[in-house]
Amino acid sequence: MNPTQLSGQEPFFIVLNTGSGRDDAQDVQVTIQRVLDEAGRRYELMPVDEGAKLPAVAQQAVTRAREQGGIVVAAGGDGTLSAVAQAVIGSGLPFGILPQGTFNYFGRTYGIAQDTELATRCLLAAQPQPVQVGVVNGRTFLINASLGLYPQLLEDREAYKQRYGRSRLVAVWSALVTLARAHRQLSLVLEYEGQTRRLRTPTIVVGNNALQLEQIGIPEVDDLNRGKLVAMGSKPIGTWGLYGLVLRGWLSRLGEAEHVFSFGFEKLTVRVGRPGRRVKVALDGEIFWIDTPLEFNVAEQHLHLLVPPPSMQAERA
Repeated sequence: MNPTQLSGQEPFFIVLNTGSGRDDAQDVQVTIQRVLDEAGRRYELMPVDEGAKLPAVAQQAVTRAREQGGIVVAAGGDGTLSAVAQAVIGSGLPFGILPQGTFNYFGRTYGIAQDTELATRCLLAAQPQPVQVGVVNGRTFLINASLGLYPQLLEDREAYKQRYGRSRLVAVWSALVTLARAHRQLSLVLEYEGQTRRLRTPTIVVGNNALQLEQIGIPEVDDLNRGKLVAMGSKPIGTWGLYGLVLRGWLSRLGEAEHVFSFGFEKLTVRVGRPGRRVKVALDGEIFWIDTPLEFNVAEQHLHLLVPPPSMQAERA
């Protein structure tokens, strides 16, 4: 199935992560039901209360959507959207999102509101648009993939959110605390574009989201429009240097820092120690253990994301 124009009658199969997002899960569910009931649109809510269950429920949604000519929708944070996208990509099915995350980079890139009621109303009028997806060792990511310090930042951020609530202020404070601790450097071998590069770095991030790259000031953002991904990281640096990089990121000037490197690529191999070693990798905010070497590339098939018409799109900022 290769959707071009939707009729507006296709049923929605909504994978709802009840443990994800800023709002009360029950309120989110009630809002989705009310908007779709008022519109007379057929749908099936498929709640998930544990992240480990997401892949199986997402696959069930794909199967039902195929059988009934429907649309798979993911409702949750960036990790939820990514997990459901993993099941959808390659199926040809349209993919809708109802973002519930803290930063919502993926939804904001395409003008999809973070407010559940607005996002659901936009879903009713949206049409599919091809969207690039990143892959590392067979796992998809929509925004970024990373190893080293960045996954630790994400783990600590989640612990702070559990304790103090979900907000950008909590996320920023958590990052500052994490950076204050000592961190080991990764010894990596990078192979890309016919080059081999050896380096030590506290972290390396592979980006696939233009909005995020623009906001932190990475100059290769246009490479995403050329079917590439963008790798970035820093040379070995101390705590105060890391704080300086955070400040530059807030000012959208990270790419100007002398300690920062970044480059676009079509395929990147990252070697970490001996072959087969497992390393912690963060994919759109979720942590996985993946065997090395890590092979990064753009997925051969696009995701058919439902994007609202321009008149209904929210501000990206």
